[in-house]
Amino acid sequence: MNNKDYYKILGIEKSASKEEIKKGFRKLAHKYHPDKSGGNEAKFKEINEAYSVLSNDKKRSEYDTYGHVFNGAGGAGAGGGQGFNGAGFGGQQGQGFQDFDLGDIFSEFFGGGRSRSASAKRGRDISIDIEIPFTEAIYGTERKVLLTKVSVCEECKGTGAKDSNKMETCSTCNGQGQLHETRQSFLGAVSTVRECAVCHGTGKVPKEKCKKCGGMGVVKGQSEIKIKVPSGIRDGEMIRMSGAGEAISHGMSGDLYAKIHVKPHSLFVREGNNLVMDLNIKLTDAILGANYEIKSLDEKIIKLKIPAGVSVGETLRIRDKGVPVDGRTGDLMVKLNIKIPLKMSKKAKKIVEQLRDEGI
Repeated sequence: MNNKDYYKILGIEKSASKEEIKKGFRKLAHKYHPDKSGGNEAKFKEINEAYSVLSNDKKRSEYDTYGHVFNGAGGAGAGGGQGFNGAGFGGQQGQGFQDFDLGDIFSEFFGGGRSRSASAKRGRDISIDIEIPFTEAIYGTERKVLLTKVSVCEECKGTGAKDSNKMETCSTCNGQGQLHETRQSFLGAVSTVRECAVCHGTGKVPKEKCKKCGGMGVVKGQSEIKIKVPSGIRDGEMIRMSGAGEAISHGMSGDLYAKIHVKPHSLFVREGNNLVMDLNIKLTDAILGANYEIKSLDEKIIKLKIPAGVSVGETLRIRDKGVPVDGRTGDLMVKLNIKIPLKMSKKAKKIVEQLRDEGI
């Protein structure tokens, strides 16, 4: 059972009003916040736990009556047991932290809640579908697609300047690339830092803007993109081209995702890294054996020897005529189908009857 005195932790009386509870928490949160000089993470968690209970009418009533709360997760410990991070406190909103958002505290202490690298702008990803023949999926191919999208300006290479060597110091941030602001919060005066929107954090602006993109560094138009389809790709697989998506002014380009759809083949079927085909042979060739010529997927003629006495559905393997993947090539599997004649001459029928009489 939790025997902590939450009123004592917040430095308030048991008869304290909601406003006094909030005021007590704000004062102590400001004092013990781990990101402040002299802060104490353990103490801050304890304060957080106390406030999450006392600021909630139902939990406070249970705590005043029983000394703990009943929430199916170990009482108030569930409120204080969250790790010290933004996600943990976000989970408390709507329960203990009804009147203000602790996310504001973090944005104030962390300069907007994100580092400049974490908040780097990125363009949209693009998804397209490409249909290719079965043969191209097996041996690989290259496709060109024409897309209408925002791309990096070829004239200024994304700098936005007519001459990238002629840049001047940004007057908005005085070349710092950042703007520092101080504002008042319930924790007191808090300094925040944000990226300069004029120079996009570079501290430099062009003396003369690029005429093609107007200084934005990106333009919208048609772009031809080459997509290399690797050998052995399967139906439904995706090819990702990093940086081939939508560009964004002074940021990273998104990616291009191409989903491959493979048309079925009239003769061959893929099974793993092997190719499978059906071959119809005559009954006499199945009995006596024979030589057949077949054409592989790459249009080469292969001489296939049918051994005597093969049975229906028997499969012959031809090495290294399958799917090339990662430096290794599968096999071509030839499934034999024995054609039984529907009509026979009297002579042929008599011969078959003789074979039957001999037990063949």
